[in-house]
Amino acid sequence: MTTYRYTVAELRGQLRQLLLSGAAIALGVAFLIASVSGSGALVDSYSQTAAAEVGPGDIQVTRKAAAGGLDAAAAERVRQTAGVAAVAPRLTGKGGVLTADGRPLDRTAAVSAVAEDPALRWQLLKDGRWPAGPGEVLLDTGTAHRLDATVGAEVHLTRADGTAATARLVGTLDERGAPSLAGVPIIGVPASAVAGYATGVTTDRLDVRVAPDASRTRTVEDLRAALGTDTEVHTREASVTEVTRQSGTMYGVVLIAALSFVLIALAVARMVVGNTFTVVLAQRTRQLALLRCVGADRQQLRQLIRRQGLLLGVGASAAGVLLGVALGALGTAVVGGLDLGPVHLSLMPSPLTCLLAGLFGVLLTLLAVRGPAKAAAAVPPIAALGGTPAPAGGAARVRAAVWTGGLLLAGTALLVAGALTPPPLSLLAVTVGAIANFFGVLRLSHRVLPAVVAVLGRPARKLGGTAGRLATQQLRLNPGRTGATGSALLLGVTVMVGAVTALDITSQSLVPVVSARQPGVFSATVTGGGALPTGALGALGAEHGLTVTPVRSATVDLDGRPTVVAAVDPTRLNSSADDVDRARALTEGAALSMLGETGVRRAGGVELRLQPGRSSLPFTLQSGATVLVTPATLDRLAPGAPVTTAWISPAAGDDRPTARRALDRALADHPQVTVADTAAQADTLRSLLDRLKTVSMALLSFSVAIAGLGVAATLMLSISERSREIGMLRAIGMSREQLRRMLTLEALLLSLAGALVGTGLGAAYGWAAARSVTSTVGTVGTPPVLPVLAALGLTVLVGLAAAVLPARRVGRMSAVAAMRAA
Repeated sequence: MTTYRYTVAELRGQLRQLLLSGAAIALGVAFLIASVSGSGALVDSYSQTAAAEVGPGDIQVTRKAAAGGLDAAAAERVRQTAGVAAVAPRLTGKGGVLTADGRPLDRTAAVSAVAEDPALRWQLLKDGRWPAGPGEVLLDTGTAHRLDATVGAEVHLTRADGTAATARLVGTLDERGAPSLAGVPIIGVPASAVAGYATGVTTDRLDVRVAPDASRTRTVEDLRAALGTDTEVHTREASVTEVTRQSGTMYGVVLIAALSFVLIALAVARMVVGNTFTVVLAQRTRQLALLRCVGADRQQLRQLIRRQGLLLGVGASAAGVLLGVALGALGTAVVGGLDLGPVHLSLMPSPLTCLLAGLFGVLLTLLAVRGPAKAAAAVPPIAALGGTPAPAGGAARVRAAVWTGGLLLAGTALLVAGALTPPPLSLLAVTVGAIANFFGVLRLSHRVLPAVVAVLGRPARKLGGTAGRLATQQLRLNPGRTGATGSALLLGVTVMVGAVTALDITSQSLVPVVSARQPGVFSATVTGGGALPTGALGALGAEHGLTVTPVRSATVDLDGRPTVVAAVDPTRLNSSADDVDRARALTEGAALSMLGETGVRRAGGVELRLQPGRSSLPFTLQSGATVLVTPATLDRLAPGAPVTTAWISPAAGDDRPTARRALDRALADHPQVTVADTAAQADTLRSLLDRLKTVSMALLSFSVAIAGLGVAATLMLSISERSREIGMLRAIGMSREQLRRMLTLEALLLSLAGALVGTGLGAAYGWAAARSVTSTVGTVGTPPVLPVLAALGLTVLVGLAAAVLPARRVGRMSAVAAMRAA
């Protein structure tokens, strides 16, 4: 009991010194809780959205086969089954939405049937009312906004025969209630009007309402018996359960991605705690030596220090849990006031999450204290009391040097190998090499960072005068402390710059390729599918500024399986398109398969020899196509197969805008033809990578903030250690303002040193990672400038913030008080 009382008393005496380190642990634990809760809420939102699309029907009937839908006979058998009160076929097809000037939107619309029975309507109505007749329609809110159409306005659509039609917009649909149609214009019409607006109409499922006095379980069994083995019958609860189960894999992926950022932040927090205890124990060397002199052995000293770490970890982790719960409550209140459609989220962490996060914070603190405790207990009492310390073993220094050199050499070798070798192992080599190389640099931080401080200190000495010279000298005279403190910031900046650099260079390299490797610059198709009008092809061919490549396609039975087969003259395609060389080498009777099939397949009396290896070219040329053949082979498979897609490129000497204007002129009289620009795909990829960069910087900034707490903690501890020095400086005339400036410059120099080294390492690691991914297309990008400048700016702010408390404390110290405190 006496030992524990002494431990608590000692910790209370050092509480102010350890407060910032405890804050680092608390912030890390809160970040962990928020990440786990946020990941769960994100995946839960997908689950709820998908469950909303299941619909309110008591039972859902779907077809087991991936292709095709349910037939009318299945719907009739369901109606005749005992216990069924109502049936609503979920009809879908392809349609088109026209702008005010008669031009179609870039994407084909999905026509969806609105059930007559209100209890079976699965769509989410946003505004207005449900349609009651063939002249009334619903549009999703995004499409209505693009058309600038409000409820009650007239909108223009395409009929199934390709002609234009006018309908009244009676309401809007919340597209968040239909995740399977995300990004696609949605047209909602009564079930009886679907065939008038859509082509390729299929019945995806049957929504069934059970009579109030009937048993759902019994009805499900009767339906299965009536429909046979080629259909699936589930209750709504079972369908929702299946949707939720499928989100488990997504939760794992999202959680791992979030925890990767959390672990980096916690690793920085561990370094902060370890460095703080090292400095604190160094200041208590004489006290620990006295304990050894009165009978305490090394094991007891280690236990004493570890208990103090345990108490600190428990207190800091508890504070972190409370902070995490508070953030969850605040987040829940914020999202509760937002319109999230069918989603209702709670960001409150579970008790198990709080418990595990708190335990992890405690274990992290104990792990951080272990090294300083072992080092402090190993100091002999005579050395700690002022005697001559025992020299460090030469063998230990040699082992440390060999280990550091091995990490540097092995890491550099793996980085070079990963950057120069093709995927898939290249990225793994770069990752392992970057980790090994960074730990090698980290072991040399006590030499690298003081050297960088010396370079940065030259302008500081000139601009800061005496304060600048003293700040630089203090950091250089304590290389161990400088290296240990700056290493936490070094880790955060390295990972941040590395992630941003890798994503930015990858974007610069891959985004142009996505567009350049398409078969053409533009593609033209008929809204809702079908053959391109002969007049449209003629108008396109009459434009001298355009090069038109028609693609013919047809659906054939390939060994009894419906398969979309496409044909094109490959010599007219972009020579950089994927697999265009294989397409040009095709002979009559040979085919490229998107599914990687091999062997001989038969369609009627025609044999197709499928070449080995997957090819993306069939689907790229024609949506839905999985096989590419020569035009002569398609003539044998499906004589008279129509042109369903046309790929258009600017003629020699013309640019993209000029070609687009020529396209608009040629298709002015053909509003049913939709033109897609391949640059849109590149823009989508660029937008995705830009969002990843933003998220990475935001999450990794927590690591830099925690490292700033370490800088502040070290400066606070150094004030106590340098109190006599500060008192003498005050006595010889140094003002409080000069002392505050000295502490501020120390924080800035230390932060900038870590940031500059971290920026260099991160840029190198990020370039190697991007090179390993884009080696097949060549790395055309350079490290980003603005994100790197943002990281450096953040570092400057961290340095200034870290110096606030130490500067205030030193500014309050008088010369007499400082000399007496020493």
